[in-house]
Amino acid sequence: MAKRWTEADFDTEVLNSDKLAIVDFYSDSCLPCKAVSPLLAELEETYADQVLVGKVNAVYERGLVFRWEVSSAPTILFLKNGKEVARFSGVQKKEDLVREIEKHL
Repeated sequence: MAKRWTEADFDTEVLNSDKLAIVDFYSDSCLPCKAVSPLLAELEETYADQVLVGKVNAVYERGLVFRWEVSSAPTILFLKNGKEVARFSGVQKKEDLVREIEKHL
């Protein structure tokens, strides 16, 4: 299960990590967000030792939403060494996300 990140632990666990982080900004009431969750779980299992996968609740973590300029859910950020390297909005194909992961490993 993907880790739930908050403003309290985001910098320490995500930005200070040397691993690629996949951050899903979601809302519990968002149907497309629910479609993305199983896909992220698959990626987390496949790349367990290489990639961090986690979620940020966009309703409760407004500071992170503003900080990363997220305007819709789901938004998936790829962060490496504390910097954004890719961004996807809406439901995505697994192949596109895998291609992005492989590009940054």
